[in-house]
Amino acid sequence: MTELDEVNVWLGLGSNMEPEKHVPEAVRDLAAIFGELRVSPVYESEAVGFSGDNFLNLVVGIRTRSSPRDLVTQLRQVEERHGRQRSNEKFLSRTLDIDLLTYGDQVVNDGPIQLPRDEILRFAFVLLPLSDVAGNEVHPTTGSTYNQLWAAFNKQDQPLWQVVGGLG
Repeated sequence: MTELDEVNVWLGLGSNMEPEKHVPEAVRDLAAIFGELRVSPVYESEAVGFSGDNFLNLVVGIRTRSSPRDLVTQLRQVEERHGRQRSNEKFLSRTLDIDLLTYGDQVVNDGPIQLPRDEILRFAFVLLPLSDVAGNEVHPTTGSTYNQLWAAFNKQDQPLWQVVGGLG
């Protein structure tokens, strides 16, 4: 692993298969690897793109010296520990999904690593929790803050609601 300066990173977590188990355990796993986390409220939303159980989603902030590629490898290992089965099918139920949303203010287009991740601008279940924990930070390509992006987002098509009391 190449030694890099420590960078702020935002991760999107989601689960719709035993989420009450996998989401809090994943947060604990991430804390064991990366130390102190910044954790958004947890939101529930309907499955997007397919029929399935509702998802629980949140955003977690970490600081790391890992490169984006090494970080994605670490995140996939956490997913696999939680029974994640990879498929070419994009929209399906999963025990745990951890997406690298941003890596500092970098814009990366490196095969499977696209930063900032386009889901930030497309899905309420990513943008709302990101605006909760990083509302005044600026999206690397739009120049708008996450609070501004959430204020302008069409919330009618993608309802979600905060899980009262969070998880675990």
